[in-house]
Amino acid sequence: MKALLLAAGRGERMGALTHNCPKPLLSIGKERLIERHLRRLKAAGVDEVVVNLHYLGSQIKAQLGDGRSYGVRIVYSEESSLLDTGGGARAALSLLGNDAPFLMISSDVVTDFDFRALTQLTPDLAHLVLVQNPAHHPSGDFSLNAKGAVLPGSALTYSGIGVIAPALIQSSTKACFAMREVLFPAAEQGRLTGCVHDGYWSDVGTPDRLQNTQADFEAGLCR
Repeated sequence: MKALLLAAGRGERMGALTHNCPKPLLSIGKERLIERHLRRLKAAGVDEVVVNLHYLGSQIKAQLGDGRSYGVRIVYSEESSLLDTGGGARAALSLLGNDAPFLMISSDVVTDFDFRALTQLTPDLAHLVLVQNPAHHPSGDFSLNAKGAVLPGSALTYSGIGVIAPALIQSSTKACFAMREVLFPAAEQGRLTGCVHDGYWSDVGTPDRLQNTQADFEAGLCR
């Protein structure tokens, strides 16, 4: 299974931290956010990775190169204009394989989730990793029933990690769209599955959350 790391966004909520540095290259400890995912993907046996780029993408490309130093092979999907999460995935489909499901990961989440739990899955449209609602998103995104079906609801939050079937991306006719535009209708149709991760997870979307995640790292809560 190949993986798509979403790394194109501007990271505007980070303020001055991302004026001259793309958010995926911010660090927790001595490791950049995107490097953490590469390490964990390699440990899970995923060695073919697509990274989508837009904002300061040349810096990411210069840092990661072809992935050899991380034990993986990286190819890049470069966006001349921002396509959002869903549009970015659509633009990368030819690199990911138009028929096979792929891992999709937001590069600005920090987690101890074991990607090996996902690499053999072949979902109908998508299998989502869900987490308990964080303080910054108390309204949640979905619910999960006893059979593992992801349904509309507010009990759980999408972690930014999932296995995506190309058919889900192709269900939109837009070039630029957010994943929620295809995920929510699919949930209403009962075509999503999922699991709950009760381990460490943080969405490093603001300076405060980055600082809190750094403190968690120093306390040994995430690795």
